[in-house]
Amino acid sequence: MDRRAMRTIDASEVTARIREMSIESNYHVDPAYVRKVEEAKAGETSSLGLMVLDQITENAALASAERVPYCQDTGVSIVFAEVGQDVRIEGGLLEDAINEGVRQGYRDGFLRGSVVNDPLRRVNTKDNTPAVIHYRVVEGDRLKLYFAAKGTGAENMSMARMLKPSDGREGVIQTIVDHVFNSGGNPCPPVLLGIGLGGSIEKAALQAKWALFRELGAPNPDPLVAELERDILEAVNQTGVGPMGMGGDTTCIAVHVETYACHIGALPICVNVECHAHRHAEVVL
Repeated sequence: MDRRAMRTIDASEVTARIREMSIESNYHVDPAYVRKVEEAKAGETSSLGLMVLDQITENAALASAERVPYCQDTGVSIVFAEVGQDVRIEGGLLEDAINEGVRQGYRDGFLRGSVVNDPLRRVNTKDNTPAVIHYRVVEGDRLKLYFAAKGTGAENMSMARMLKPSDGREGVIQTIVDHVFNSGGNPCPPVLLGIGLGGSIEKAALQAKWALFRELGAPNPDPLVAELERDILEAVNQTGVGPMGMGGDTTCIAVHVETYACHIGALPICVNVECHAHRHAEVVL
């Protein structure tokens, strides 16, 4: 396409939108997640579990009304950028614009800076940058930005593993169930599970993270995968881990599985765990 016909977006607009999403996602937990927790109360047989669910929904309402962070861990900033091949960013680099938006959002929203500059030196950058950014080139002349504030309690309970193809469907389910059970209350359940199956080890991890951005509870369009999601959800909720690991029926709110082609000799799996502070936003420019 002739460059003169390409649509342009100013980098400052990207910064403004990321700033806004950084703040608002930390103040307002995904309403769909809160509704799922409310629905779970009807089937929760544990009195302690029910009390925890009540506290979760009360906390969400207070954070939203008072415009304060839902959780003290305001997370590492995760951004997926879907860049139309007919769009051009002007006035600066896209990556710089995203990081500046995070910097402004965490400063202006009085959000905790939790990022260190290096995994060994561990000096806090004090503004939650740099963000973890993933890019996809797609058709069209739009830029779609997905933002998540990912808390480390849940992220630390994520898992990647190479199963054998002979482990099959049941092996996949058992691996996930065992992992959730052993994680206990560490990821602050009820959780959302993003699961990547196939590809290579790094592709499975990326698919698992991407799965968290799907509309909450929306089934995979492949009926076979959607059935697997339902079976995993049922099995995980039978572990008895319960809300915040206190015991009960509500360990998991939803399971999102994304699949990818893989080698005949491999069955990569990654589980990316999301806590009940499901903080994300998206915008199209």
